[in-house]
Amino acid sequence: MMQYSIGEISIIQVIEQRGASFAPEVLFPDWSPAILEQQRALMVPACFDERDGRLISSIHTWVLRTRHHTILVDSCAGNHKNRPSVPRFHQLNLPFLEGLAAAGVSPESVDYVMCTHLHADHCGWNTRLLDGRWVPTFPNARYLFSKAEYEHWRGPAGKQGVNAGVYEDSVLPVVESGQAEIVDGEGSVGDGLMFHPTPGHTVGHVAIKLQSREHRAVFSGDIMHQPLQVFRPDWNSAFCEDPTRARVAPLVA
Repeated sequence: MMQYSIGEISIIQVIEQRGASFAPEVLFPDWSPAILEQQRALMVPACFDERDGRLISSIHTWVLRTRHHTILVDSCAGNHKNRPSVPRFHQLNLPFLEGLAAAGVSPESVDYVMCTHLHADHCGWNTRLLDGRWVPTFPNARYLFSKAEYEHWRGPAGKQGVNAGVYEDSVLPVVESGQAEIVDGEGSVGDGLMFHPTPGHTVGHVAIKLQSREHRAVFSGDIMHQPLQVFRPDWNSAFCEDPTRARVAPLVA
């Protein structure tokens, strides 16, 4: 379990799932093996499986503890979600809540859930299945969504493609419970945290900036999928909806 401190704020990474995923040329249309060779110490073995020739990816949440609040940044894929077109996220039964408990976090203790975007693997644990219906996993939390992202997925886009159904089972129940807060553009959300629009990967993708004392951090969501993109920020993933804007996002986050 990775732990950090940014000023007065403690940060813990809680992993839902981690393992080999895409072949690099599938995830990155501009893939060049030469970059991997240049950055072997960074990528092998933690982020690239040489035997299978596949990148290793982590689906995780960040737990932030401030003086006042317990905050989650992104909420992974979730259990029992119907994602037939994405087998890695389909009908899971993973011990994510046990992982949160090991980090000292109960669902009732979470004050805020912040979503960088609303792809299936970033908002799934917003809800859980209880007596046949989806209810907010974190009953006392406020859930923060980018307005542009929320409006996009509540429309026709949320009913088709690989992300079909995510709005209905992982966002709408939060709205109906009165726990949603929609952030329009850039805005402070307290405790040194700020939503910062970084559209491109999705229409309303945001990075979440953190400042505590003189220290700063950025939770980048899917602006970057692998450490190699620190050296090649112009590389998009195959899942970026607007490649031109996605290339700009790492420079403004």
